[in-house]
Amino acid sequence: MAGHSKWANIKHKKARVDAKRGKAWSKCAKALMVAAKHGGADPAANLGLRYAMDEARAANMPKDTIERAIKKGAGLGADSADFEDIRYEGYGVGGVAVIVDCLTDNRQRTAPEVRATFAKAGGNLGTTGSVAFQFDHKGMITIEGTADQEDAIMSAAIEAGAEDVEFDDGMWTVLTTPEELSTVRDALEAAGVAINSATREMVPNVNVEAAGDAVAQNIRLLSALEDLDDVQKVYSNIDASADDLAKAFG
Repeated sequence: MAGHSKWANIKHKKARVDAKRGKAWSKCAKALMVAAKHGGADPAANLGLRYAMDEARAANMPKDTIERAIKKGAGLGADSADFEDIRYEGYGVGGVAVIVDCLTDNRQRTAPEVRATFAKAGGNLGTTGSVAFQFDHKGMITIEGTADQEDAIMSAAIEAGAEDVEFDDGMWTVLTTPEELSTVRDALEAAGVAINSATREMVPNVNVEAAGDAVAQNIRLLSALEDLDDVQKVYSNIDASADDLAKAFG
C-alpha cells in the first residue's frame, strides 16, 4: 500500500514534538469519554474503548486518570461528557490531502476554527468526501528498529493476520484491518518485539509529493490543526524527502 511507511515516519516525528506540548492526555481523555459514552465502561464489551485505552497507555496516561475519564463518559461520575465526532476534509499546500477528526461539544465553534487554520496556512477546507477516497481505514503498528529484525517481525505479524509489513528509515510499519489490530499487536509483543504505537489510522493509498518550503508549510498546517482543542487526529498523504522533513521539524 503506497505511502503507509512515509506517513508512519511523519506521524512518529510529530508525536515526539507533540509530546512536549502536553496535549496528548487531554485528547486521550476525550476519546475515552466518547468511547465509554457510546459503548459502555467495560472494555471487554467495547472495542472502541479498548483502542482508546491502548492509545492512552501509549501516551503514558496514569491509570487513575484513564479510569476517571471512562467513568465520566459513561455517566458514572459527577458529570458526564457530551461530545460528538466530526470529520473535516481539506487541502494543504500543493494539493496535499488532509483529514481532521474532531471531538467537540460545540460544532459552531469547531468549524470556523478549522476553516481559519487551513486558510492561515495556505490551504483550504473542502467538502465531505473530497479527499477521503485517498485514504483507507487501517490498524497501524509502528516499531523503531533495524532491517535485521525482518524475520522476527514479518513472521509474527503475517502469521497473526497482518496485511502488510514495510521498513523505511529506521521504522517498521505493520498494517492490519482495524479489527485485527489487537491480535497482531499481541502476537508481536509475544514474540519479544517492542512496539512504539498501535493505533487505528486513515492511511494514504496515494501520495502527493511536496518539496522545499511546501513541506514546511504543510507540516505547520498539520501541527496547527492538531493544536486546536477540538481536534483529535490529523492525517495527510504528504510525501517528502527525509532532508525536507528534517528541516520542517527543525
